[in-house]
Amino acid sequence: MTNASNLAALASGPHDLRIDSGGDDVIVSEATPRLSFLVPVGAGEWTGGELEAIVDGDRRAAVPIGAGDHLLIDWPWAPLTSGQRVRWRVRVQTGDAFSEWSQWSSFECGLLDVDWSAQWISPVEHDDPGYGARGAHTLARSFEAADVVSARLYSTALGVYSVTVNGRRVGTSELAPGSTSYDRTVYAQAADVTSLVDDGDNALAIELSDGWYRGQVGAFRLPAGWGTTLAVRAELHLELSDGTRRVIGTDGEWSSTSSNITRADLMDGQTTDHLAVVRAPEPVIVGAVDGPPISWSPAPPVRVVDTLDAVGATRIADDTWVLDFGQNASGWIRLADLGPAGARTVIDYGEHVGTDGDLDTSHLDSSKPGEAGMVFVQRDEVVSSGADEVFEPRHTVHGFQYVRVRRAGAAFEPATAQMRVVQTDLRRTASFESSDPDLNRLHEIADWSFRGNAVDVPTDCPTRERLAWTGDYQVFAPTAARLYDVLGFTRKWLRSVRDDQLDDGRIANFSPDGRRIKLNLADQFAMMTGSSGWGDAITIVPWEMYLAYGDTEVLAENWDAMVRWVQWQLGAARANRHHSRIERSADPQPHEEHLWDGTFHWGEWTEPVPKAEDGSRLDPIKTNPMAWFMADKGEVGTAYLYRSARILADTAAVLGRQEEASAYAAIAERVREAWRIEFLAGDGRTVQDTQAAYVRALSFGLIPEAQRAAAAERLIALIRAAGTHLGTGFLATGDLLPVLADAGHSDVAYELLFQRSAPSWLHMIDRGATTVWEDWEGVDDEGVAHESLNHYSKGAVIRFLHTHTLGLRQEPESRAWESFVIAPVPGGGLTWAKGHLDTPQGRIAVEWRIEGEELSIEAEIPAGTTATVAFPDGSTHTARPGSFAGRGRTSTS
Repeated sequence: MTNASNLAALASGPHDLRIDSGGDDVIVSEATPRLSFLVPVGAGEWTGGELEAIVDGDRRAAVPIGAGDHLLIDWPWAPLTSGQRVRWRVRVQTGDAFSEWSQWSSFECGLLDVDWSAQWISPVEHDDPGYGARGAHTLARSFEAADVVSARLYSTALGVYSVTVNGRRVGTSELAPGSTSYDRTVYAQAADVTSLVDDGDNALAIELSDGWYRGQVGAFRLPAGWGTTLAVRAELHLELSDGTRRVIGTDGEWSSTSSNITRADLMDGQTTDHLAVVRAPEPVIVGAVDGPPISWSPAPPVRVVDTLDAVGATRIADDTWVLDFGQNASGWIRLADLGPAGARTVIDYGEHVGTDGDLDTSHLDSSKPGEAGMVFVQRDEVVSSGADEVFEPRHTVHGFQYVRVRRAGAAFEPATAQMRVVQTDLRRTASFESSDPDLNRLHEIADWSFRGNAVDVPTDCPTRERLAWTGDYQVFAPTAARLYDVLGFTRKWLRSVRDDQLDDGRIANFSPDGRRIKLNLADQFAMMTGSSGWGDAITIVPWEMYLAYGDTEVLAENWDAMVRWVQWQLGAARANRHHSRIERSADPQPHEEHLWDGTFHWGEWTEPVPKAEDGSRLDPIKTNPMAWFMADKGEVGTAYLYRSARILADTAAVLGRQEEASAYAAIAERVREAWRIEFLAGDGRTVQDTQAAYVRALSFGLIPEAQRAAAAERLIALIRAAGTHLGTGFLATGDLLPVLADAGHSDVAYELLFQRSAPSWLHMIDRGATTVWEDWEGVDDEGVAHESLNHYSKGAVIRFLHTHTLGLRQEPESRAWESFVIAPVPGGGLTWAKGHLDTPQGRIAVEWRIEGEELSIEAEIPAGTTATVAFPDGSTHTARPGSFAGRGRTSTS
């Protein structure tokens, strides 16, 4: 029998029902979605439950579920068919008592690929000005309708598109169909347009531009290589009151004309001319392309998620203003007043304002040795018709905090401009706050930095390159999984990583790879593909998603790609030797078979730049690129080979591949032994003797247990020798503070965290950063900007605020937060911290405070979990679901 508290909990029923799919105003699935829900706190040890579903009005037989089954439950009924609408609910059982049923949750099955009847249609393009300068096209058709009770629009494109029905916008998603590897994957969007369809004549129009498909890509604005011909595929499904159905699909009945968007490029910007004369409609081209199979994305859509007013406006000339929106972000400007007819407004976007008060984007210019530089531009233009138009350039996206607005011959009112923040609409899952405002601000700017780079794929920066570099997300994925629910977002991106994998197993430097390196192996960039720390995203990121969400499918769907990558790594290690080892010995030593040192590696990347005596920067990549290129980076390569092989062994075990688990575990041990022979000098010292080398070795478990304390002491000595400054770069920075704290040196970790002179995180805040910089000195003492000012990788430091400052960590053998520890590591003069994490089991809330020598902890523990609460004095308590409160001393003394 259940007790009174259990009965009360059961009365409320399960909640937060969801499926593993995305969608806009309608949640849309494939044929067999997975089901998840949460159980009320206090339900006790529930022993089972049951699911119910109604599909297109027909009730499916109830299905029992086992004890604890509430995450990613396989679809238990017959696979869905295209367009079916589902309502489902769940109840759980404790003892002989059932909970109340949950509220009904609804979703729809998308139009499955096999059922699409519409054709791919393309616009008629007359004069092609070339990539970056092309305008948008309007594809349209009219239709009559009457007595419509339901209307669903299914659509997708090769290019970026938006849809209107009778001049009214369809849906809320932006930049559809999103960034994918278009040779193999394209996602469709679904919308309920019932309210937009009128009785009588109707007009359906699709505006189409180059987008990710054939627009500009990367710092040098090269054309994307997915295709040369834009296309759209769409079907409008109408259900009439008499029960009949009608489908209006893209075919030869559609017309093509130019748009008043006369220039549309995702990187360069958009020009809208409301006085432009559009071409007369002419028939579309049918069947010019044959797109890939159509799928439904597991990720949330890109949306306008926030609107910000300017916090400052400076008039720098009679016709020119510079607006400051107070926050670096991704998006565009909304202008509500375009001036009189013929007025042209020019908007330039950027992250920095120079000492003269004008917009400065020179730090984002790109250059290659021996080649002309590429001047960075993000520019929108709009010509007014004198009517009440509102300008939102929805066929581009920019990274910016500042805009320069020029309008010659007509007044401009700064208050009519707003920033529209555009990003993937991720569900926030965590918070952090402490007694120190600077730490709170650091958390905030790192959060904004990730948000600005989560625009359908995880990009490196929203400005200069805007590429989904594998290394960046590999570094940040554990932190991203703290801040937001990124499982669907990540699974979508990983599909592109698999799509772009080279035939030999290498992983592209970024995916989706519009340069299509897998087809251009003679390209110089192909020789720089397959780097440690970058390619290892294919093993590390799925594993991190599995740890955070308990999703074995993310491992299964990436298994083959993971194996191919590790096999390529092993082959590269066997077949290649760094020249320094060849000089040492013509014949390789036995352990060298497992040293990955003879192929290209980016290495630690972006370590603090040394200074000459005159204070000038001595960037090794720019001052001596050949020396940097030829340097021995085998320590990094071999460390990541070990980590990937170890993850592959663990993944095989999870997937029930026991022979492969044993084989890869043995390989991982041989790689680790090779690393120790080659790169461990004795007494915990590494041959490289850099901060990054010690952080990596300690974090990855490469240092023998007996030498770990000495290695940590040497790391501290290097930090002290640098004036208590960090010396890590791209790969190791996120692990630096956890490594120090876990080695018993939390005091040093907090000294680095609170360091105010460069290189440090708080130096960025002191210099006015609103997002994390690429360079540790992104804005120098003279106010000159360097590199991107929105590069989120170094923001991985805020994971430490959650795992150590707040003290919330998952137990090593736990998955999806079934068990965890609350063990605050106070320091830096902090007197309190609080935060929460919405886990797959439910919300964990933690708050601790220090009063005198006593530390108190209050926590909320979700149902179905166990928690260990550990105080700094060494005392521990087991916390069951519900509320916890306890006290302990701040130290063991």
